[in-house]
Amino acid sequence: MARILGISGSPKADGNTAYSVRYALGLAKDRHETEYLSLSGLEIHPCVGCFACEKTGRCRFDDGMETVYAALRRCDAVVIGSPVYMGMVSGQLKSMMDRCVLLRPGYGRWMELAGKVGCGIACGWFRNGGQETTLQNIHTFLLQQSMRVVNDGGPYSHAGATIVAEAESDALGKETIEGLMRNLDTALGGKRTG
Repeated sequence: MARILGISGSPKADGNTAYSVRYALGLAKDRHETEYLSLSGLEIHPCVGCFACEKTGRCRFDDGMETVYAALRRCDAVVIGSPVYMGMVSGQLKSMMDRCVLLRPGYGRWMELAGKVGCGIACGWFRNGGQETTLQNIHTFLLQQSMRVVNDGGPYSHAGATIVAEAESDALGKETIEGLMRNLDTALGGKRTG
């Protein structure tokens, strides 16, 4: 049994992204331990590029990222969800990603997330409304952490799960989440079921 972390990168505590990430975790809870984390309400200072973390192993800012770091360190896989803002990830998620430079190589350390599995969910208001580029943002982050990336697979084979408008009523979008979680389970050593 693996531990899967779901991160909602939305500023809204109960919006479409939060729903989608929780839906994904719900699909995995029978086979894996799950944990949900919302960036909504967490104070995350933007990275200032000081690279103090490379010298000391700690960020100069003591804020909500301590919760994020701990959750990322204890998980085996991560599902990252973001709303589409101007064709990219939300500002909250981008700040989180930037601050994860702490988890990359530094003084006496190696890539802490290397080998873990990651995937993305993008929630936009229109079909083809920036979901693919948002997923590319998420994948770039995962790859820069030396993580393994999975997509939603067949029959749609997007870069990840894509949600349109109201997530709860987007049946096609929820199918992409289901495919994503099947592929994630396989990457974690589960038996392929479809």
